[in-house]
Amino acid sequence: MTGDVDTLEDSKADAPVGVRYTASDEVKRRGVRRMKAIATGFLAVATVVYALASWGVHAHVGAWAGYVQAAAEAGMVGALADWFAVTALFRRPLGLPIPHTAIIPTKKDVFGRSLGQFVGENFLSVEVVRGRLEALGVGRRLGEWLAAPGSAEKVTREASAALRGALAVLRDEDVQAVVGEAVTRRAAAQPVAQPIGAMLARIVADGGHRGVVDLCVLRLNSWMVEHRDAVVQTISEGTPGWTPKFIDRQVGVRVYRELLRFAEEVRDDPQHAARGAVDSFLEDFAKELQTDPETIAKIERAKVELLGRSEVQDLIASAWSAIRSMVLQAAEDEDSQLRVRLRDGIRSFGARLATDERLQAKLDGWLEDAAEYLVDTYRSEITSLISETVASWDANEASRKIEANVGRDLQFIRINGTVVGALAGLLIHTVSTLV
Repeated sequence: MTGDVDTLEDSKADAPVGVRYTASDEVKRRGVRRMKAIATGFLAVATVVYALASWGVHAHVGAWAGYVQAAAEAGMVGALADWFAVTALFRRPLGLPIPHTAIIPTKKDVFGRSLGQFVGENFLSVEVVRGRLEALGVGRRLGEWLAAPGSAEKVTREASAALRGALAVLRDEDVQAVVGEAVTRRAAAQPVAQPIGAMLARIVADGGHRGVVDLCVLRLNSWMVEHRDAVVQTISEGTPGWTPKFIDRQVGVRVYRELLRFAEEVRDDPQHAARGAVDSFLEDFAKELQTDPETIAKIERAKVELLGRSEVQDLIASAWSAIRSMVLQAAEDEDSQLRVRLRDGIRSFGARLATDERLQAKLDGWLEDAAEYLVDTYRSEITSLISETVASWDANEASRKIEANVGRDLQFIRINGTVVGALAGLLIHTVSTLV
């Protein structure tokens, strides 16, 4: 046993990368050796029987001895011929340089090219692949499997694991750079002035801006009430320096009251002229955004400047972190809306695919077209892979591996040759005697 292990380890060390002689091959090889011994035993028995029968013929023990001798002799011939044929596949019989022996080691590369050509012509043809896919009915089978209990859950679980793995592999810095560049390039290439103008025009036409105007007027009125002294002081400081201070103060109070009254009127009167002026300004500005080249150019320059600011770029980059965290949490939580909707969608798609023949035909057509493209595009690469892989094998190691896997069955040829040869010899001797 130790010797076998050492032999196996030596074989592994000597074998090239292209072919590996494994422990399983060694177990099979022991079976081959046992079958060789049995086949050789048949030859030995035939030889012993032949010797005894020959003695019986010379000793005139009976006519039967001739029949036995002929059968044993033919059995020996059959056994030897099949031994030669089987051995010649893997090595030179008795080490003799007989032509057309050791076929596998010497013709290995030819076999590889022939195998690649055979696979390419008989397995990688468009007709064979399309016919096989059409017979399988992949669309219907896939739909039935997806609609079966537990399948949608399994697909969702595997998809979530794949998503988590992909997010774990991706570097945040790389994704943030790609996202930032994509968003910036897309936003820079997309005109915004005219769409903003069109949107503003619709808002003004529908009166959607009035709520904002109400809020601004209300906040302005409140601010003036809260900051009365500051407003009065600011106005007083703007008066001429030669006027007395108490007059400045009175002017400031008077102006403040007028401003406050004006703000209250604008606040309380929806039809106030100032509101109308705001409406007119917004309408004109919306029109300029859509038609005035100068205004459009200013907005576009402002957009580019805004996108170039570091704060905006940081905001775009930070969006990936938020999205990544949200997706990871959703992928890990079996009850999240992401997994629930994905599971329900897969189950619904499977149920439809299992019953909708048009959808099945469409999916099968896509698969067949994809398979045809792969076959047409990569047939030569696949066949070259087969021939080049076989060519890279060491001849002796490849022969040993093949013999370990098919040699046991080949020994039955020797056994059958012994038995069939004996029967044929017996038949020929019988016919010859009768004739």
